Amino acid sequence: MPMARLGPYIAYVLIAAFAVWCAAEFRADFAQIPLRTLSSSGDVLLAVGALSLVNYTLRVVRWRTYLTRLGYPFPLRTSAALYVSGFAFTLAPGKVGELARGRYYVPLGVPLAAVAGAFLVERLMDVLAIAAIATLAISAFGRFQPLLWLITAGIVVVLLALASWSRIAARLDSVRRPLVTRRFAGILATISQSLSQAGELLRPQVLAGSFMLSLAAWGAEGAGLGILVSLFPAAHFSFALAAGIYATAVLLGGLSFLPGGLGTTEALMTALLVAGGLRLPDAMLATLLCRLLTLWFAVALGWLAVFGLRRRPEAVA
Repeated sequence: MPMARLGPYIAYVLIAAFAVWCAAEFRADFAQIPLRTLSSSGDVLLAVGALSLVNYTLRVVRWRTYLTRLGYPFPLRTSAALYVSGFAFTLAPGKVGELARGRYYVPLGVPLAAVAGAFLVERLMDVLAIAAIATLAISAFGRFQPLLWLITAGIVVVLLALASWSRIAARLDSVRRPLVTRRFAGILATISQSLSQAGELLRPQVLAGSFMLSLAAWGAEGAGLGILVSLFPAAHFSFALAAGIYATAVLLGGLSFLPGGLGTTEALMTALLVAGGLRLPDAMLATLLCRLLTLWFAVALGWLAVFGLRRRPEAVA
């Protein structure tokens, strides 16, 4: 099989190898995980899965709003199928693999610059909302406060730059032409177009609505961790603290630029739960269930959407 065809599966092979290594290294800790707790927790798992679906639904609505704003309206059902297909590649560093959904949009008349611009704003809104939720844990874990403020300030600067990109690009254009070879002119033009498209999405009313949707979407998944922690009432966790821990772990795990934050997110979430009062085996179980019902649930739905679009390409016509 050519290497080009093996490419999409290499990440999953590495993840499987990493999981096997973890199982071998931490087998003693895994043996203490109270799996018997799951026998009477079906309703809890369903509730967490439902909150993950709320997260995906709100993000679909936000994505459809972005493309409609850029002049490319699609029915909600089509938008949902195309958006969720990107989850199949969410394990790429920084989730840039989700840009793969662009291959479905280009034949429908949506330029890649528009998809990339919407994706950039989407990622910025996600980080900003997750950073806001992470502040709920600052009272307990204040050591992360400087980093959260730094991340937030950085995002605000980027958003301001994007909002005024058309003026910035006009000023750079005269400087860029004599310095850039024809070979790279097309690449820079595409990047500039993507940034201009992103700027179109940063009008005050769009930005406010987008941020509220992002806050609600990631807050739902944070609440899911709170529900999972409720399986161990002796720890006395509040929902706000659990949501803050979830957001902090996802945010810092994402900054590691490992696929899906794998390893880093789980280690941070477990450590923060232990610091908050959970026993290590209980914290490990809560973390594993949380990641299965958020990250891996999304990946599974993404591949279902990909296979569905392959079998019924007319669904996006």
